[in-house]
Amino acid sequence: MFFVITYDISEDKRRTKVHSVLKSYGQWMQYSVFECDLTKTEYAKLRSRLEKLIKPETDSIRFYSLCSCCQGKVERIGGEAVRDDEIFFVE
Repeated sequence: MFFVITYDISEDKRRTKVHSVLKSYGQWMQYSVFECDLTKTEYAKLRSRLEKLIKPETDSIRFYSLCSCCQGKVERIGGEAVRDDEIFFVE
């Protein structure tokens, strides 16, 4: 399952914690945007961890699920190159 995850966190300390958690699950694309390729279990764990960090009255996190067809249609102009975690080297 491929997700684009965005967040709007009002306090620096919470925002830093959310960023840190998301960084361990996916690639940071822009200030408050991550792309994550997750299993169902990873997704459930990530949501649970993030729910514990935020204040729902003032903070928000959005999860946009992209099917494989839609994922292939994502266009980028500039920015950091997409990391390919499936690349490996054989000696």
